Amino acid sequence: MAGKRTLLKTLISSYVYLTRRLGVPLAPHRRSPYSSSFQRSPSQKPDEGSRRRRRRAVVCSVEGGLLRSSSTFSYFMLVALERGSLTRALLLLMLYPFLCCVSEEVRLKVMAMVCFRGVKVEGFRVGRAVLPKHLLQDVGLEGFQLLTAGGGGGKKVCVTRMPRVMVEATMKEYLGVEVVVGRELKVAGGRYTGFMEEGSDKEKVIRELFGEEDDGEGVLWVGRRRESHHHHPFFSKCKEVVMVSEAEKREWGPLPRDKYPKPLVFHDGRIAFRPTPAATLAMFLWLPAGFLFVLLRAVALFCLPYKLSIPVVASTGMTNRLIRSPFTPTTNGRSQERGRLYACNHRTLLDPIYISGSLGKPVTAVTYSLSRMSEVLAPIRTVRLTREREEDRRRMEDELSKGNLVVCPEGTTCREPYLLRFSPLFAEVVEEAVVPVALRARVAMFYATTAGGRKWMDPLFLAGDPFPGYDVEFLQEVPVMQGDGTRRSSREVANQVQEDLAKALGFERTMLTRKDKYLMLAGNEGFV
Repeated sequence: MAGKRTLLKTLISSYVYLTRRLGVPLAPHRRSPYSSSFQRSPSQKPDEGSRRRRRRAVVCSVEGGLLRSSSTFSYFMLVALERGSLTRALLLLMLYPFLCCVSEEVRLKVMAMVCFRGVKVEGFRVGRAVLPKHLLQDVGLEGFQLLTAGGGGGKKVCVTRMPRVMVEATMKEYLGVEVVVGRELKVAGGRYTGFMEEGSDKEKVIRELFGEEDDGEGVLWVGRRRESHHHHPFFSKCKEVVMVSEAEKREWGPLPRDKYPKPLVFHDGRIAFRPTPAATLAMFLWLPAGFLFVLLRAVALFCLPYKLSIPVVASTGMTNRLIRSPFTPTTNGRSQERGRLYACNHRTLLDPIYISGSLGKPVTAVTYSLSRMSEVLAPIRTVRLTREREEDRRRMEDELSKGNLVVCPEGTTCREPYLLRFSPLFAEVVEEAVVPVALRARVAMFYATTAGGRKWMDPLFLAGDPFPGYDVEFLQEVPVMQGDGTRRSSREVANQVQEDLAKALGFERTMLTRKDKYLMLAGNEGFV
């Protein structure tokens, strides 16, 4: 009898273990479309009607059920590069072989210590300004569909092993998540210590979702198969479970930009690539050569005429492609007259320089808050505006009477395929027509713009990129006069220029402004 009882206990223990690992409910109940004795594949969709009637919430693991990659190294490396220093980033890269040999918990603690120790809490905006771009690019379409499986009424909860300050802004602002449960970073003297602790709100969220009786009916857990309920208390309480394998996640497609619940228009940071260990190593190997390329390209642009400087910088990988159209300026006729106004979308501080190179003659560029260093380094003439309307209008009219003038009506750069609201001031100073210029900027390693400070380094980062490039296309003139000889409103002209550029570039028009960008990314109104 003792042997039979032991065998029976063993069988019961095995059943309990397997049901918890496989997500099968311990007690009989109406079978959920997301539960089975084997984990459901994300491609198999449940019945929409019954799912929406019963779904109270979806609890999704960020690393295991939402992102296509389960590795968090790239996001910590972004923190090290953008908020720390090259020294921190190099140390983190050197520790990578060690990180591969330890458990996930130890790996996270070491990366948090390297990246956050000593970093000021005040002004830490990487989670809001830098990481959303990279996190959204890693969100899987299938994972996002699982997160939104609750329909319109189900609460969306995301659980992460990373510090909450790294992912909360992305999940809430761009993916519509109501609650983010993550690790908290300890603070001492206004700086992060690098030590992590469990979030104080985890038990509160558990009580809100499951109640005092631990009723997990209608709550769906989404995570990867090798995650355990020890790390995620939600796992053992949810009666509906979707477990995703690493092989399935590798087959996921990225979440298309047009499916973002909120469009990503603004983001900051210098790193234009996903800093995986291999890519980060390539960046550090490139830095010495990049410094030499900055010197070579700067000397060519400053000391050589256009006909010589363009071939020299092109031989270093810095390209400028002129897209020919019926409206491209030629070397004869009216295009040689002085005093034409070129209005372009704003990609980097070098926009006027590339337009000047495409025209083969110097132009004057108007600027708002260009750093003094950038003005000194500029190979073309720049005129600083004051943001006082009448004074700015006078200065632009004066410069336009002397020669060709390039303006960026957006007032600030925008990296994504959007156009910000155009200021109509440029349309008030021109007498005949405005020439729209469509610009497409390409970088491989570094962004040449920033909102968070050190703007004087913008041209250096572009010159230090391995393969920076520009496409320049001149569009048909937009007249400022109507057929009956009366002048069109400046707002009408500005809107038409914006519309023509948006069509040529395939960009989306917005009413966002420079102030909106800097308030979001830097916490100020954009004054240098």
